[in-house]
Amino acid sequence: MDYNADVLIKIIKLGRPQFTFGILMYFLIGTLFALLSNANFDLNKFIWGYLILFMASMATHYSNDYFDFEVDQYGTRTPFSGGSGILVENPELKDLSKKLAYFFIILSLIIAALFTVYYSFPLSFFLFVLFGNALVWFYSAPPIKLSYRGVGEFGNLLNGFIMPGAGYFVTMGTIDLPFIIFSTPFLFLQFMFTIGVEIPDMEGDELGGKITWIVSKGREFGFKLMGISVILATVSFLVIPLTNLFPPIIDFRILTLISLIPLSLGLFALWKRPVDKITATKLATYNVGSLFAVWILVNCYFIYLLK
Repeated sequence: MDYNADVLIKIIKLGRPQFTFGILMYFLIGTLFALLSNANFDLNKFIWGYLILFMASMATHYSNDYFDFEVDQYGTRTPFSGGSGILVENPELKDLSKKLAYFFIILSLIIAALFTVYYSFPLSFFLFVLFGNALVWFYSAPPIKLSYRGVGEFGNLLNGFIMPGAGYFVTMGTIDLPFIIFSTPFLFLQFMFTIGVEIPDMEGDELGGKITWIVSKGREFGFKLMGISVILATVSFLVIPLTNLFPPIIDFRILTLISLIPLSLGLFALWKRPVDKITATKLATYNVGSLFAVWILVNCYFIYLLK
């Protein structure tokens, strides 16, 4: 194959680089929360840690497009769902996509192993990375294929813990109870994100053999789940400071106010619950996009507190 500029651009798009921003925002939330919890910042650890997460995320996109090739032929692409579309239009890149997926997942694990040894981190850090890589790999890869067995939502939900957890772990040196509790609203928001990206793909997923909750229960059920998820996220931000495990500098009322963005959109979606594809896709996209606003505002607030 001639790897000219056009082909290289397609290969880059296949890795869906637009998601790099969200991954960085999640990682940064965990890092900043660790710093607010009296951890010391180490730029080298930060870079190493983000590289581990970045490589795993790249493996995710290349593997998902490869293993979801049949499904993506039936789907409609949106900014957040339906795959990159590159393999559908350029099936000759399938083998390369699979090789790149293997390359990035192996690279993520190698960097994690080197990080663990060099910084004398506990073995639990490498196991944390290994679990995260396995989770994203087997989301669509055989033999487990989570998204084809009706449990892919649980795998995606855990990203709300794993991605900020990576930033917290490399900065704090451990995953402790305060972070586990702190991650709770992000788990609910990530679940909203997961359902939101499944809603536009309902028909394509069904034709391609994916067993998602939206395929099984329909779009109306999906909007109900999204509404419940954002309600629980806001309630979590209200409740978790009552544990008295968190630095007093963090005002959870501010985080609660930030959560009103997805809450308002989620409640609107819960009220409307459209079932036609065009309207549902538009509403789901707005809800998914609200998570980006949460990431940015939480990071801005935490950076402000560190000044």
